[in-house]
Amino acid sequence: MRDRLHYALDGEVAVLTMDDGKANAAGFAMLEALDTGLQRARDEARAVVLAGRPGVFCGGFDLGVIRAGDDAVVERLVTAGARLLMRLYGHPQPVVLAVTGHAVALGGFLLLAADYRYGADGDYRVGLNETAIGLRLPVFGFELIGARVASDWRSRVTLGAELFAPAAACTAGFLDAIVADPRAAAIERARALAAYDAATYAFNKHGLRAALIGRVLASLPA
Repeated sequence: MRDRLHYALDGEVAVLTMDDGKANAAGFAMLEALDTGLQRARDEARAVVLAGRPGVFCGGFDLGVIRAGDDAVVERLVTAGARLLMRLYGHPQPVVLAVTGHAVALGGFLLLAADYRYGADGDYRVGLNETAIGLRLPVFGFELIGARVASDWRSRVTLGAELFAPAAACTAGFLDAIVADPRAAAIERARALAAYDAATYAFNKHGLRAALIGRVLASLPA
């Protein structure tokens, strides 16, 4: 896990930092590392911060797998990604993202699956480019877009496949705020949320999100 995802405890906050040295592509190993990190956080922490490397948060699914042309392997990867997104979306602890740079495709969906998102003030893009590159959105894509993207922006996000600068990403619903230091802001917010009653936070999140999670999981192959 340490080769792709660094795990550290900052008091009651588990800080997971994605860094594969490149685009933080979501291949099988990265998805497994993220899942392991979330499971560990449940045992050791009260809140989670997920961060990227400088200039890049997550560039999406591993295109080496997608372009290899093995439909069965691609389906397994997309299914693993969908399950990870639903684990993140339904994680019983507060989940705050430090968006350190580009967040495209699956990276954009990670933003839609978190509780709070702090973005860096910089020259990077956020969005979902699937339509532009000829990929049909899975059920999880439509569900998260419908739940988290501002209604007036959904066509631009989905059909236009626009990639947005940070300010527009805030308006669209991908980010909650733009800050000078997203990692520090995310940790501070996570600490504040960790002070809430944990059982109440988990109960209310489940009530808010369980129906969507159920629909997505029901759409996936066994």
